[in-house]
Amino acid sequence: MSAWLEGHPGLPRLLAGLSAGGGPMSLAEHERVHGQLPDPSQWELIESIERSGLRGRGGADFPTARKLRAVASARRPSAVVVNGSETEPASAKDQLLLSRLPHLVLDGAVLAARAIGTRQVIVQVGAHSAGSIAALEGAMALREDRVQVDVVETPGGYVAGEESAVIHYLNGGEPLPTFVPPRPFERGYRGRATLIQNPETLAQVALVARFGDHWYRELGTAADPGSALVTISGAVREPGVYELAFGTSMVDLIDAAGGETEPLRALLVGGYFGTWVGADDAFELRLAREDLRSVGCTLGAGVLFALGESSCGLHESARVIDYLAEQSAGQCGPCVYGLRAIADSLAAIAEGRAPATELGSVQRWSSEIRGRGACHHPDGATRFVASALSVFANEIDWHRHERCAARPAGLPLGGPTVRRPGHVKSRAGRLPAGSGR
Repeated sequence: MSAWLEGHPGLPRLLAGLSAGGGPMSLAEHERVHGQLPDPSQWELIESIERSGLRGRGGADFPTARKLRAVASARRPSAVVVNGSETEPASAKDQLLLSRLPHLVLDGAVLAARAIGTRQVIVQVGAHSAGSIAALEGAMALREDRVQVDVVETPGGYVAGEESAVIHYLNGGEPLPTFVPPRPFERGYRGRATLIQNPETLAQVALVARFGDHWYRELGTAADPGSALVTISGAVREPGVYELAFGTSMVDLIDAAGGETEPLRALLVGGYFGTWVGADDAFELRLAREDLRSVGCTLGAGVLFALGESSCGLHESARVIDYLAEQSAGQCGPCVYGLRAIADSLAAIAEGRAPATELGSVQRWSSEIRGRGACHHPDGATRFVASALSVFANEIDWHRHERCAARPAGLPLGGPTVRRPGHVKSRAGRLPAGSGR
């Protein structure tokens, strides 16, 4: 246990028993740490989840019990889909859970399947997650669950992790977002109500089912109970995935990752659909929805990136928006042409070769394309750009007159978008995507 955790009783929960190195936790060790899988009734589990206040950890922050109840009330729900694609390049929490703690995720998925009345679970992972696939298949071989569990390997691409894109792919289409409504919990896999949840959300479900909603609320705040996994990187000494209680200060988040390696210029909160927050303002915040909303951001995919003073926020933002423009699903003109125009202009601003009017153009284009896409890709991208132009506003004029020699900050960018026909891998062999049992 780290020195930081020793001063924070009650942690870890999700990561309890996880060693510093090695492979996936065995079933025997998993049960030693967490106990046997409980067997609550359908409504007992949903009501306990509701009392716990658990919200989705995939970025949408939707109440988990509300989604469970909606699917459980539907006629002939199809499946539980574990959305482990983790297409946010700066996040590593879901891959950690799937590759190191597969039994905890599978426990939550099995419990959710019982709660909604289905016998099918589909665990969707990205093509880059060979370790997760091996860990899941090894875990499945040891379990005696009364549900069919299939592991689906899907292509890469930032938008491929959006829940409607996941469902579209499972139904035999390309991994691209579709117009909503209907949402997956209304009509999803095979045209029927589908529960789609993030791996961390389901891991939390497994803990609430075992230890109860009162136990869950012993950490966090009244409005934001429990703990969350946060991927912390950038100018910190020990980048990695950390479990922290809601209500923890941003100062403590940085300390959990070994502290800063240099004075910080800003924090990127929530990933590439998140927002930049100046360091002085960020260090006044807690890991709490109310605090984060006060500066226009959310925890999103559970990402915190520390930008050191030796790096340039404008150049880093230009790299990210260029990546996001390339990751457009290509389905909507405002997204395809608007994001590319914004990316090119922000690059020109960062390189000091843009006229003074360019800033106004970027702001106008961002306003014009927001809310006009088939999915939320342009909304998230323009929110990110708006925060960069605000937080790094004082640097825009400087870049027009001085040469920037800042060091790269190391913001990760994903690989190229890859779309190809996929298959479902399961213990029973290979099935065409979209088929059922």
